[in-house]
Amino acid sequence: MSEMIKQTQEWEDRGGVSTPLALSHHIVLVGIRNAGKSSLLNTLFEKDVAIVSSQPGTTTDPVLRKMELKPIGPVAFVDTAGIDDEGELGKARVRKTYQRLESASIVLFVTPIDQLPKQAERELVRFLKESTKPFLGVLTFADREPHKEKLEWLEAEKIPTTLRVDNRNHLGGKEVRDALSRLADSIAPEPTPLDGLVERGDTVLLVVPIDSAAPKGRLILPQVETIRDALDRNCSVVIAKEGELDETYRNLRKRPKIVITDSQAFQKVASVIPPNQSLTSFSILFARKKGELAPYLASLPILDRFPSGGRVLILEACSHHRQPDDIGTVKIPRLFRERVHPNIVLEHARSPEGFDLSQYTLIIHCAACMLTRQAMLARLSRFQHIGVPVLNYGLFLAWANGLLPRALEPLPEYELSYARYFIARSTALTSR
Repeated sequence: MSEMIKQTQEWEDRGGVSTPLALSHHIVLVGIRNAGKSSLLNTLFEKDVAIVSSQPGTTTDPVLRKMELKPIGPVAFVDTAGIDDEGELGKARVRKTYQRLESASIVLFVTPIDQLPKQAERELVRFLKESTKPFLGVLTFADREPHKEKLEWLEAEKIPTTLRVDNRNHLGGKEVRDALSRLADSIAPEPTPLDGLVERGDTVLLVVPIDSAAPKGRLILPQVETIRDALDRNCSVVIAKEGELDETYRNLRKRPKIVITDSQAFQKVASVIPPNQSLTSFSILFARKKGELAPYLASLPILDRFPSGGRVLILEACSHHRQPDDIGTVKIPRLFRERVHPNIVLEHARSPEGFDLSQYTLIIHCAACMLTRQAMLARLSRFQHIGVPVLNYGLFLAWANGLLPRALEPLPEYELSYARYFIARSTALTSR
Protein backbone atom coordinates (compact mmCIF):
# COMPACT_ATOMS: atom_id res chain seq x y z
CA MET A 1 0.00 0.00 0.00
CA SER A 2 1.40 3.40 -1.00
CA GLU A 3 2.23 6.01 1.67
CA MET A 4 -0.44 8.37 0.31
CA ILE A 5 -3.16 5.72 0.54
CA LYS A 6 -1.90 4.65 3.96
CA GLN A 7 -2.20 8.21 5.32
CA THR A 8 -5.75 8.50 3.97
CA GLN A 9 -6.70 5.16 5.53
CA GLU A 10 -5.13 6.03 8.90
CA TRP A 11 -7.10 9.28 9.00
CA GLU A 12 -10.35 7.42 8.29
CA ASP A 13 -9.55 4.76 10.89
CA ARG A 14 -8.96 7.43 13.55
CA GLY A 15 -12.40 8.86 12.86
CA GLY A 16 -10.86 12.24 12.10
CA VAL A 17 -12.93 15.10 10.76
CA SER A 18 -12.31 15.09 7.03
CA THR A 19 -12.32 18.07 4.72
CA PRO A 20 -15.84 18.95 3.55
CA LEU A 21 -16.63 18.03 -0.05
CA ALA A 22 -17.19 21.71 -0.83
CA LEU A 23 -13.50 22.36 -0.06
CA SER A 24 -12.21 19.36 -1.99
CA HIS A 25 -11.15 19.45 -5.62
CA HIS A 26 -13.36 17.06 -7.60
CA ILE A 27 -11.68 14.62 -9.99
CA VAL A 28 -14.37 13.12 -12.22
CA LEU A 29 -14.01 9.73 -13.89
CA VAL A 30 -15.97 9.67 -17.14
CA GLY A 31 -16.33 7.22 -20.03
CA ILE A 32 -18.65 4.71 -21.66
CA ARG A 33 -20.33 1.87 -19.79
CA ASN A 34 -17.99 -0.96 -18.83
CA ALA A 35 -14.94 1.20 -19.53
CA GLY A 36 -13.55 0.18 -16.14
CA LYS A 37 -14.24 3.44 -14.28
CA SER A 38 -15.30 1.78 -11.02
CA SER A 39 -12.42 -0.69 -11.25
CA LEU A 40 -10.06 2.25 -11.80
CA LEU A 41 -11.42 3.84 -8.63
CA ASN A 42 -10.55 0.67 -6.72
CA THR A 43 -7.08 0.66 -8.31
CA LEU A 44 -6.49 4.29 -7.33
CA PHE A 45 -7.45 3.58 -3.71
CA GLU A 46 -5.77 0.17 -3.63
CA LYS A 47 -8.90 -1.34 -2.09
CA ASP A 48 -12.53 -2.01 -3.02
CA VAL A 49 -14.36 1.29 -2.67
CA ALA A 50 -16.76 0.86 -5.62
CA ILE A 51 -18.97 -1.98 -6.81
CA VAL A 52 -17.76 -3.48 -10.08
CA SER A 53 -19.53 -5.79 -12.50
CA SER A 54 -19.42 -6.85 -16.12
CA GLN A 55 -23.09 -5.86 -16.32
CA PRO A 56 -23.37 -2.53 -18.22
CA GLY A 57 -24.76 0.33 -16.17
CA THR A 58 -23.67 -0.91 -12.74
CA THR A 59 -22.89 2.67 -11.68
CA THR A 60 -26.18 4.59 -11.92
CA ASP A 61 -25.47 7.63 -9.72
CA PRO A 62 -22.22 9.48 -9.04
CA VAL A 63 -20.11 7.83 -6.33
CA LEU A 64 -17.65 9.98 -4.35
CA ARG A 65 -14.53 8.84 -2.49
CA LYS A 66 -12.12 11.23 -0.77
CA MET A 67 -8.33 11.21 -0.66
CA GLU A 68 -5.47 13.50 0.30
CA LEU A 69 -3.53 13.90 -2.95
CA LYS A 70 -0.35 15.90 -2.52
CA PRO A 71 0.42 18.60 -3.53
CA ILE A 72 -3.20 19.26 -4.58
CA GLY A 73 -4.60 18.57 -1.11
CA PRO A 74 -8.02 17.09 -0.36
CA VAL A 75 -9.71 15.67 -3.46
CA ALA A 76 -12.92 13.76 -4.13
CA PHE A 77 -12.88 11.17 -6.89
CA VAL A 78 -16.28 10.99 -8.59
CA ASP A 79 -17.30 7.80 -10.41
CA THR A 80 -20.08 8.46 -12.94
CA ALA A 81 -22.59 6.60 -15.09
CA GLY A 82 -21.60 5.69 -18.64
CA ILE A 83 -21.98 8.43 -21.25
CA ASP A 84 -23.47 5.92 -23.70
CA ASP A 85 -26.31 4.86 -21.41
CA GLU A 86 -29.62 4.19 -23.16
CA GLY A 87 -33.32 4.78 -22.69
CA GLU A 88 -35.02 7.66 -20.88
CA LEU A 89 -33.44 6.74 -17.55
CA GLY A 90 -30.07 6.34 -19.25
CA LYS A 91 -30.34 9.80 -20.79
CA ALA A 92 -31.05 11.25 -17.35
CA ARG A 93 -27.92 9.54 -16.03
CA VAL A 94 -25.85 10.96 -18.90
CA ARG A 95 -27.14 14.46 -18.09
CA LYS A 96 -26.10 13.92 -14.48
CA THR A 97 -22.63 12.86 -15.60
CA TYR A 98 -22.20 16.01 -17.69
CA GLN A 99 -23.39 18.11 -14.75
CA ARG A 100 -20.60 16.57 -12.69
CA LEU A 101 -18.11 17.50 -15.39
CA GLU A 102 -19.08 21.16 -15.02
CA SER A 103 -17.96 21.17 -11.38
CA ALA A 104 -14.80 19.10 -11.97
CA SER A 105 -11.32 20.46 -11.27
CA ILE A 106 -9.74 17.60 -13.26
CA VAL A 107 -11.30 14.97 -15.53
CA LEU A 108 -10.09 11.41 -16.07
CA PHE A 109 -11.29 10.26 -19.50
CA VAL A 110 -11.46 6.48 -19.09
CA THR A 111 -11.54 4.39 -22.28
CA PRO A 112 -10.95 0.68 -23.01
CA ILE A 113 -7.71 0.19 -24.94
CA ASP A 114 -9.08 -2.82 -26.86
CA GLN A 115 -12.22 -1.23 -28.36
CA LEU A 116 -13.03 1.07 -31.24
CA PRO A 117 -13.74 4.66 -30.20
CA LYS A 118 -17.49 5.16 -29.78
CA GLN A 119 -19.44 8.20 -30.93
CA ALA A 120 -20.21 9.11 -27.30
CA GLU A 121 -16.45 9.17 -26.62
CA ARG A 122 -15.80 11.41 -29.62
CA GLU A 123 -18.45 13.85 -28.40
CA LEU A 124 -17.03 13.74 -24.88
CA VAL A 125 -13.51 14.58 -26.05
CA ARG A 126 -14.85 17.55 -28.02
CA PHE A 127 -16.68 18.73 -24.90
CA LEU A 128 -13.56 18.39 -22.74
CA LYS A 129 -11.41 20.31 -25.20
CA GLU A 130 -13.95 23.12 -25.41
CA SER A 131 -14.29 23.32 -21.62
CA THR A 132 -10.52 23.95 -21.19
CA LYS A 133 -10.56 21.82 -18.02
CA PRO A 134 -7.37 19.84 -17.39
CA PHE A 135 -7.94 16.19 -18.23
CA LEU A 136 -6.00 12.97 -18.63
CA GLY A 137 -6.66 9.93 -20.77
CA VAL A 138 -6.64 6.58 -18.96
CA LEU A 139 -6.52 3.42 -21.10
CA THR A 140 -8.04 0.52 -19.20
CA PHE A 141 -7.73 -3.23 -19.90
CA ALA A 142 -4.02 -2.77 -20.54
CA ASP A 143 -3.63 -6.57 -20.24
CA ARG A 144 -5.43 -6.91 -23.59
CA GLU A 145 -4.30 -6.30 -27.15
CA PRO A 146 -4.66 -2.58 -28.01
CA HIS A 147 -7.04 -1.72 -30.84
CA LYS A 148 -5.07 0.02 -33.58
CA GLU A 149 -7.87 2.44 -34.44
CA LYS A 150 -8.27 3.45 -30.78
CA LEU A 151 -4.57 4.33 -30.52
CA GLU A 152 -4.65 6.24 -33.81
CA TRP A 153 -7.71 8.20 -32.70
CA LEU A 154 -6.15 9.12 -29.36
CA GLU A 155 -3.00 10.30 -31.13
CA ALA A 156 -5.00 12.33 -33.66
CA GLU A 157 -7.04 13.96 -30.87
CA LYS A 158 -3.82 14.74 -28.97
CA ILE A 159 -5.27 13.50 -25.70
CA PRO A 160 -2.98 14.79 -22.94
CA THR A 161 -1.04 12.07 -21.10
CA THR A 162 -2.63 8.73 -21.95
CA LEU A 163 -1.87 6.29 -19.12
CA ARG A 164 -2.34 2.53 -19.25
CA VAL A 165 -4.01 0.75 -16.35
CA ASP A 166 -4.53 -2.96 -15.69
CA ASN A 167 -7.36 -2.98 -13.15
CA ARG A 168 -7.48 -6.77 -13.06
CA ASN A 169 -4.00 -6.83 -11.53
CA HIS A 170 -4.27 -3.39 -9.88
CA LEU A 171 -1.43 -1.96 -11.96
CA GLY A 172 -1.08 1.68 -12.97
CA GLY A 173 -2.85 3.39 -10.05
CA LYS A 174 0.31 5.06 -8.78
CA GLU A 175 1.13 6.40 -12.25
CA VAL A 176 -2.34 7.96 -12.51
CA ARG A 177 -2.05 9.53 -9.05
CA ASP A 178 1.39 10.89 -9.91
CA ALA A 179 0.09 12.36 -13.18
CA LEU A 180 -2.77 14.01 -11.29
CA SER A 181 -0.34 15.46 -8.76
CA ARG A 182 1.61 17.08 -11.58
CA LEU A 183 -1.54 18.99 -12.55
CA ALA A 184 -1.65 20.84 -9.22
CA ASP A 185 -0.51 24.13 -10.76
CA SER A 186 -3.27 24.00 -13.39
CA ILE A 187 -6.02 24.04 -10.75
CA ALA A 188 -7.15 27.49 -9.72
CA PRO A 189 -7.21 27.62 -5.90
CA GLU A 190 -10.42 28.64 -4.21
CA PRO A 191 -10.06 32.03 -2.49
CA THR A 192 -10.36 32.18 1.27
CA PRO A 193 -13.07 34.28 2.96
CA LEU A 194 -10.71 37.07 4.08
CA ASP A 195 -8.63 37.44 0.90
CA GLY A 196 -7.55 41.07 0.58
CA LEU A 197 -9.42 42.18 3.70
CA VAL A 198 -7.06 41.76 6.67
CA GLU A 199 -3.39 41.72 7.56
CA ARG A 200 -1.29 40.15 10.29
CA GLY A 201 -2.22 41.51 13.72
CA ASP A 202 -5.69 42.75 12.75
CA THR A 203 -8.73 42.01 14.89
CA VAL A 204 -11.76 40.40 13.26
CA LEU A 205 -15.11 40.58 15.06
CA LEU A 206 -17.62 37.90 14.08
CA VAL A 207 -21.31 38.19 14.96
CA VAL A 208 -22.78 34.71 15.17
CA PRO A 209 -26.47 34.40 16.03
CA ILE A 210 -27.54 31.17 17.67
CA ASP A 211 -31.17 30.73 16.63
CA SER A 212 -33.47 27.80 15.88
CA ALA A 213 -31.76 27.26 12.50
CA ALA A 214 -28.26 26.94 14.00
CA PRO A 215 -26.91 23.36 14.02
CA LYS A 216 -26.79 21.81 17.47
CA GLY A 217 -23.41 22.04 19.18
CA ARG A 218 -21.45 23.54 16.27
CA LEU A 219 -21.04 26.49 13.96
CA ILE A 220 -21.98 26.58 10.30
CA LEU A 221 -19.31 26.13 7.64
CA PRO A 222 -18.86 29.82 6.60
CA GLN A 223 -18.24 30.78 10.22
CA VAL A 224 -15.75 27.96 10.76
CA GLU A 225 -13.87 28.74 7.53
CA THR A 226 -13.65 32.44 8.38
CA ILE A 227 -12.30 31.71 11.86
CA ARG A 228 -9.64 29.38 10.46
CA ASP A 229 -8.70 31.87 7.74
CA ALA A 230 -8.27 34.65 10.31
CA LEU A 231 -6.07 32.44 12.48
CA ASP A 232 -4.00 31.38 9.45
CA ARG A 233 -3.42 35.08 8.77
CA ASN A 234 -2.29 35.64 12.38
CA CYS A 235 -5.31 37.77 13.23
CA SER A 236 -7.19 37.94 16.52
CA VAL A 237 -10.75 36.66 16.40
CA VAL A 238 -13.53 37.91 18.66
CA ILE A 239 -16.92 36.20 18.48
CA ALA A 240 -20.21 37.47 19.89
CA LYS A 241 -23.90 36.83 19.56
CA GLU A 242 -25.92 39.83 18.42
CA GLY A 243 -27.38 40.30 21.91
CA GLU A 244 -23.91 40.73 23.44
CA LEU A 245 -22.42 42.73 20.56
CA ASP A 246 -22.80 46.18 22.17
CA GLU A 247 -20.90 45.23 25.32
CA THR A 248 -18.32 43.17 23.41
CA TYR A 249 -17.59 46.02 20.99
CA ARG A 250 -17.26 48.62 23.77
CA ASN A 251 -14.86 46.39 25.71
CA LEU A 252 -12.46 45.92 22.79
CA ARG A 253 -9.16 47.70 23.36
CA LYS A 254 -8.41 47.60 19.63
CA ARG A 255 -10.90 48.60 16.94
CA PRO A 256 -11.72 45.65 14.65
CA LYS A 257 -10.39 45.82 11.13
CA ILE A 258 -13.73 44.39 10.02
CA VAL A 259 -17.00 43.18 11.53
CA ILE A 260 -18.55 40.17 9.80
CA THR A 261 -22.10 39.19 10.63
CA ASP A 262 -24.68 36.64 9.71
CA SER A 263 -26.80 38.39 7.07
CA GLN A 264 -29.97 37.94 9.11
CA ALA A 265 -28.54 40.17 11.86
CA PHE A 266 -27.40 42.95 9.50
CA GLN A 267 -29.79 45.61 10.74
CA LYS A 268 -29.20 44.97 14.44
CA VAL A 269 -25.43 44.88 14.05
CA ALA A 270 -25.39 48.10 12.02
CA SER A 271 -27.40 49.85 14.74
CA VAL A 272 -24.86 48.89 17.42
CA ILE A 273 -21.46 49.55 15.84
CA PRO A 274 -20.24 52.98 14.66
CA PRO A 275 -21.32 53.96 11.12
CA ASN A 276 -17.69 54.23 10.01
CA GLN A 277 -16.85 50.68 11.19
CA SER A 278 -16.05 48.33 8.29
CA LEU A 279 -18.91 45.83 8.03
CA THR A 280 -19.93 42.94 5.76
CA SER A 281 -21.51 39.48 6.04
CA PHE A 282 -20.44 35.85 5.75
CA SER A 283 -22.76 35.41 2.77
CA ILE A 284 -21.22 38.32 0.87
CA LEU A 285 -17.74 36.94 1.53
CA PHE A 286 -18.89 33.61 0.12
CA ALA A 287 -20.35 35.30 -2.95
CA ARG A 288 -16.77 36.11 -3.94
CA LYS A 289 -15.23 32.93 -2.50
CA LYS A 290 -17.53 30.51 -4.31
CA GLY A 291 -17.98 32.52 -7.48
CA GLU A 292 -17.50 36.03 -8.74
CA LEU A 293 -19.00 39.15 -7.19
CA ALA A 294 -19.54 40.96 -10.52
CA PRO A 295 -22.69 39.06 -11.68
CA TYR A 296 -24.38 39.76 -8.36
CA LEU A 297 -23.48 43.45 -8.38
CA ALA A 298 -24.62 43.82 -11.99
CA SER A 299 -28.01 42.37 -10.96
CA LEU A 300 -28.76 44.86 -8.18
CA PRO A 301 -30.65 47.36 -10.41
CA ILE A 302 -33.45 44.82 -10.97
CA LEU A 303 -34.58 45.47 -7.38
CA ASP A 304 -35.37 49.11 -8.26
CA ARG A 305 -37.53 48.19 -11.27
CA PHE A 306 -39.00 44.82 -10.36
CA PRO A 307 -42.19 44.21 -12.37
CA SER A 308 -45.56 43.36 -10.89
CA GLY A 309 -46.08 39.60 -11.13
CA GLY A 310 -42.35 38.97 -11.58
CA ARG A 311 -41.08 35.48 -10.79
CA VAL A 312 -38.40 34.84 -8.17
CA LEU A 313 -36.57 31.53 -7.70
CA ILE A 314 -34.84 31.08 -4.35
CA LEU A 315 -32.08 28.48 -4.68
CA GLU A 316 -30.39 26.61 -1.83
CA ALA A 317 -27.42 24.30 -2.26
CA CYS A 318 -28.00 22.01 0.70
CA SER A 319 -30.75 20.07 2.40
CA HIS A 320 -31.72 21.11 5.90
CA HIS A 321 -34.76 20.89 8.13
CA ARG A 322 -36.58 24.18 7.62
CA GLN A 323 -37.60 26.05 10.76
CA PRO A 324 -40.64 28.37 11.15
CA ASP A 325 -38.36 31.40 10.65
CA ASP A 326 -36.35 29.86 7.77
CA ILE A 327 -34.34 32.44 5.87
CA GLY A 328 -35.09 31.12 2.38
CA THR A 329 -38.78 30.30 2.71
CA VAL A 330 -39.89 32.90 5.26
CA LYS A 331 -37.57 35.84 5.91
CA ILE A 332 -36.41 36.68 2.38
CA PRO A 333 -39.91 36.29 0.84
CA ARG A 334 -41.37 38.56 3.53
CA LEU A 335 -38.70 41.23 3.02
CA PHE A 336 -39.01 41.01 -0.75
CA ARG A 337 -42.74 41.65 -0.66
CA GLU A 338 -42.29 44.49 1.85
CA ARG A 339 -39.41 46.33 0.20
CA VAL A 340 -39.33 45.34 -3.47
CA HIS A 341 -42.83 44.43 -4.67
CA PRO A 342 -45.84 42.81 -2.98
CA ASN A 343 -47.09 41.11 -6.14
CA ILE A 344 -44.59 38.38 -7.01
CA VAL A 345 -44.57 34.68 -7.83
CA LEU A 346 -41.99 32.98 -5.63
CA GLU A 347 -40.62 29.44 -5.80
CA HIS A 348 -37.96 27.49 -3.89
CA ALA A 349 -35.57 24.79 -5.07
CA ARG A 350 -32.40 23.04 -3.98
CA SER A 351 -31.09 22.67 -7.53
CA PRO A 352 -31.71 24.57 -10.77
CA GLU A 353 -32.12 21.29 -12.65
CA GLY A 354 -35.56 20.70 -14.08
CA PHE A 355 -36.46 24.41 -14.08
CA ASP A 356 -36.92 26.64 -17.10
CA LEU A 357 -34.75 29.41 -15.69
CA SER A 358 -35.60 31.79 -18.52
CA GLN A 359 -39.07 32.29 -17.03
CA TYR A 360 -37.69 33.93 -13.87
CA THR A 361 -37.16 37.64 -13.33
CA LEU A 362 -34.59 37.03 -10.59
CA ILE A 363 -32.74 34.20 -8.88
CA ILE A 364 -31.67 34.59 -5.25
CA HIS A 365 -29.01 32.00 -4.35
CA CYS A 366 -27.77 30.95 -0.94
CA ALA A 367 -24.13 31.45 0.10
CA ALA A 368 -23.22 28.17 -1.67
CA CYS A 369 -20.98 27.02 1.18
CA MET A 370 -21.81 23.39 0.31
CA LEU A 371 -20.84 23.77 -3.37
CA THR A 372 -17.37 23.82 -4.85
CA ARG A 373 -16.27 27.04 -6.52
CA GLN A 374 -16.29 25.25 -9.89
CA ALA A 375 -19.90 24.17 -9.36
CA MET A 376 -21.03 27.68 -8.42
CA LEU A 377 -19.14 29.25 -11.31
CA ALA A 378 -20.92 26.81 -13.63
CA ARG A 379 -24.26 27.91 -12.21
CA LEU A 380 -23.41 31.61 -12.56
CA SER A 381 -22.30 31.04 -16.15
CA ARG A 382 -25.60 29.31 -16.87
CA PHE A 383 -27.63 32.14 -15.32
CA GLN A 384 -25.68 34.73 -17.34
CA HIS A 385 -26.07 32.75 -20.56
CA ILE A 386 -29.83 32.66 -20.07
CA GLY A 387 -29.85 36.33 -19.11
CA VAL A 388 -31.54 36.05 -15.71
CA PRO A 389 -30.23 38.35 -12.93
CA VAL A 390 -28.88 36.66 -9.80
CA LEU A 391 -28.29 37.83 -6.23
CA ASN A 392 -27.24 35.91 -3.16
CA TYR A 393 -28.80 35.96 0.29
CA GLY A 394 -26.25 38.35 1.78
CA LEU A 395 -26.46 40.95 -0.97
CA PHE A 396 -30.24 40.96 -0.97
CA LEU A 397 -30.45 41.25 2.83
CA ALA A 398 -27.87 44.05 2.83
CA TRP A 399 -29.91 45.89 0.18
CA ALA A 400 -33.20 45.28 2.00
CA ASN A 401 -31.72 46.66 5.25
CA GLY A 402 -30.29 49.76 3.58
CA LEU A 403 -26.71 48.58 4.09
CA LEU A 404 -25.48 48.91 0.52
CA PRO A 405 -22.94 50.10 -0.42
CA ARG A 406 -21.58 49.91 3.16
CA ALA A 407 -21.46 46.09 3.23
CA LEU A 408 -19.49 46.07 -0.05
CA GLU A 409 -17.03 48.88 0.62
CA PRO A 410 -14.49 46.66 2.48
CA LEU A 411 -14.12 44.43 -0.60
CA PRO A 412 -11.45 45.04 -3.25
CA GLU A 413 -14.07 44.28 -5.94
CA TYR A 414 -16.04 47.37 -4.96
CA GLU A 415 -15.04 49.39 -8.00
CA LEU A 416 -15.89 52.90 -9.07
CA SER A 417 -18.54 51.69 -11.53
CA TYR A 418 -20.54 50.14 -8.71
CA ALA A 419 -20.00 53.16 -6.49
CA ARG A 420 -21.57 55.26 -9.25
CA TYR A 421 -24.61 52.97 -9.29
CA PHE A 422 -25.21 53.52 -5.59
CA ILE A 423 -24.71 57.28 -5.92
CA ALA A 424 -27.19 57.39 -8.81
CA ARG A 425 -29.67 55.26 -6.88
CA SER A 426 -29.36 57.45 -3.79
CA THR A 427 -29.94 60.57 -5.89
CA ALA A 428 -33.01 59.02 -7.55
CA LEU A 429 -34.52 58.01 -4.21
CA THR A 430 -33.87 61.45 -2.73
CA SER A 431 -35.60 63.20 -5.63
CA ARG A 432 -38.79 61.15 -5.32
